[in-house]
Amino acid sequence: FFFRFGRRFESPLLWQSIIMIITMLLMLKLCTEVRVSNELNIKRRSFAATDSKDEEIKAPPKRSYLDFDLNYFWHWSKFTDYVQCVLTFTCVTGYITYLWLDSSLFVETLGFLAVFTEAMLGVPQLYRNYQNRSTEGMSVKMVLMWTSGDTFKTVYFILNQAPFQFSVCGLLQVFVDIAILLQVYLYSYYPQKPVSHTAHPASTKAL
Repeated sequence: FFFRFGRRFESPLLWQSIIMIITMLLMLKLCTEVRVSNELNIKRRSFAATDSKDEEIKAPPKRSYLDFDLNYFWHWSKFTDYVQCVLTFTCVTGYITYLWLDSSLFVETLGFLAVFTEAMLGVPQLYRNYQNRSTEGMSVKMVLMWTSGDTFKTVYFILNQAPFQFSVCGLLQVFVDIAILLQVYLYSYYPQKPVSHTAHPASTKAL
């Protein structure tokens, strides 16, 4: 989103980014609610932590951003904590972008880091499959949809001569999808030694 202030690109790519952000926040809200409802304890973890590492939901004490606990980063118990973190990140990044907007090196680096982060969405799932030596619970249709969507998106980048960051990271994202597809084939037809792990109903890429 901030990349566009330094280097103009087509509006559809900007709207795609906005829709992606909104979609991810909605999914994050749903996943947080489901995870918290399945937790056995009543302790709460927050973006703005308290003096104690955990706070009870029933009687939450006053919080301060100075009490932030890195050990619980992105493992909070309320969606509002994630929103606070995203807004804080947005404000800081926006201010830095405003200060360095005239630097082409900063703008190009910012664009690469942004698109590269999106391209890495499938890597945690790829690594988890490798650790578990299994793709149990994964939908092949879902992975095919990832691959086809990322492929069409990358072709669009190349044909419309989008900034090189989009094309390079788009290709990288397609390669990650193909690697996951190969894992599905490998672990389905050539089962590996089972490894004990916790079942995850949703994919890491979706999270």
